[in-house]
Amino acid sequence: MIIKKRVQVEKEDCWNVEGLYKTPEDWEEAFKKVSLSETKPKFPIINTYKGHLSSPKNFKEAFEEIIRLSRELTKLYTYAHLRHDEEIAEDQYKVLLSKISSLLHDFSEEISWFEPEIIAMSQENLNELLKSEELAPYRFAIEKIIRIKKHTLAPQMEELLAISGKALQTPHKVFSAMNDADFKFDDVLDSKGNAKPMSHALFGLYLRDQDRVLRENTFKTMHKPYSDYENTLTEVLDGQIQAHWFQAKARNYSSSLEASLFPKNIEPAVYHSLVKAVNENLHVLHRYMKLREKILGVGPLHLYDMQVPLTKDLDITMSYREAEDIVIESVAPLGSEYQNALKDGFKTKRWVDRYENHNKRSGAYSSGCFDSEPYILMNYKGILRDVFTLAHEAGHSMHSLLSHKNQSYQYSDYPIFLAEVASTFNEELLMQCLLKRLTKKDEQIFLINQKIEDIRATLFRQTCFAEFELLIHQLAEKDVPLTPKKLKEEYRKLTVKYFGNSVIIDKEVDIEYARIPHFYYNFYVYQYATGISAALSLSEKVLNGDKTDRDAYLSFLKAGSSLYPIDILKNAGVDMCSPKPVASAIHKFETLVGKLERLTGFST
Repeated sequence: MIIKKRVQVEKEDCWNVEGLYKTPEDWEEAFKKVSLSETKPKFPIINTYKGHLSSPKNFKEAFEEIIRLSRELTKLYTYAHLRHDEEIAEDQYKVLLSKISSLLHDFSEEISWFEPEIIAMSQENLNELLKSEELAPYRFAIEKIIRIKKHTLAPQMEELLAISGKALQTPHKVFSAMNDADFKFDDVLDSKGNAKPMSHALFGLYLRDQDRVLRENTFKTMHKPYSDYENTLTEVLDGQIQAHWFQAKARNYSSSLEASLFPKNIEPAVYHSLVKAVNENLHVLHRYMKLREKILGVGPLHLYDMQVPLTKDLDITMSYREAEDIVIESVAPLGSEYQNALKDGFKTKRWVDRYENHNKRSGAYSSGCFDSEPYILMNYKGILRDVFTLAHEAGHSMHSLLSHKNQSYQYSDYPIFLAEVASTFNEELLMQCLLKRLTKKDEQIFLINQKIEDIRATLFRQTCFAEFELLIHQLAEKDVPLTPKKLKEEYRKLTVKYFGNSVIIDKEVDIEYARIPHFYYNFYVYQYATGISAALSLSEKVLNGDKTDRDAYLSFLKAGSSLYPIDILKNAGVDMCSPKPVASAIHKFETLVGKLERLTGFST
């Protein structure tokens, strides 16, 4: 399988980045217009409002100027990061991304006085701002600023933290450069001795192959460079953890976890209760491991046996165009307006960058900004997992589209806690659509196992990651050195706990922590688990309910960040402060395992 260079990829298979700026030269012109000064301050107009925010009129003008600049800068950043991710080693795009990242840090630095000045006001002055009709569109934004008063520093200190932001991004940038550009993987051999090329995208494809020798070699080959560079990668990860802890301490939080959750009004109890609920039900996961071992009949399971389909003579594959069509069909329960918007994005507006090319960023994501269409990065290979990934990212994209259309700029980006709800919701719609279409016994086994694997990967695996992420932060907060030996030992303990004693935990697993990009995202992974729990609850309401349930879900998609995330979900019908959604998701997993036992004739 030959991986194309970017210039060889057909235009229709590429996202429409030209919709932002036609050429890099146009981007440069726009960059010059927003950054009028070559020296600091880069945005002198902002300083004219400093010390004058107590007047509602001045506050409104200052806030709207910050919004105007933020919109322009975000659009510039979106283009630069998309171009960079198309071809990570391309120097021209590295320069664009570096320039806009630097300017964004300047912007952050130059507005760093804004929130401290608001917080320093008297309660009487704050009440005046909150009651002002002129500032009504910004009231919730002001309330959120006031809420973090005890964690906001004096203006000079806030400026210092803003200045440090660029340096604190270095660990993540180093990891990305190593992971997506520098690491080269050896070819892997199948059981016939044939050599196959290896990449991040091909890793998932080969792990689904019925050739167990290929799976084992793939697993070992993928982890080798991470093991070879374990000291460097551990130091890089430690640098990211230390950055989180530095920011938490600087703002007077008791932990990195609290620092991540408090601004979104999410109690740490939500995180801890997720881990507790999953730990109390690991026997359900172990039951599935034993069932998978019996069905595969290959002897004791290894972790490279987790993704191979259970139906040896059936593997559902689709061309990219077929995948688009089935994803569009699957969202029909959300109404024609939603469905037509998605169809237009896929078929006409070129939302999706479809296939892998040389030096393209691995994985998949949805991106964009307030002033653009959504953009989806894929590395499509035709397996069913890729179809679900397309549905997943389409869920993100439609969430963004509806939020941007229905909220003003300051409330248009949905909070991260909600990010994985819409995406996993769309995966569930796709699954239900496929189950109705593919009714043969082998097809049902394949699909039910796919759903089991989705929940395993999103609820159980991500909670395992969340446990590890919390652990390494807690170790750093206690000044326990994060060494390769320590991290490998702790990661292995968790892996054994989650998979159970019946699964062989190969030594390559110990270094797996070093290749997980989400550990650089500051307590992101737990939201996959809470997200799928909320999504399964909401999809059940929409699929089995009436127009009121559908409209409540669509209102959720349109809400952006106009309320705190917990409140937005409550309005949609799910209370994430309760253990019920997670318990319900685990119960669904157990029910599906029971169905798989009946269909296959095996029992545990």
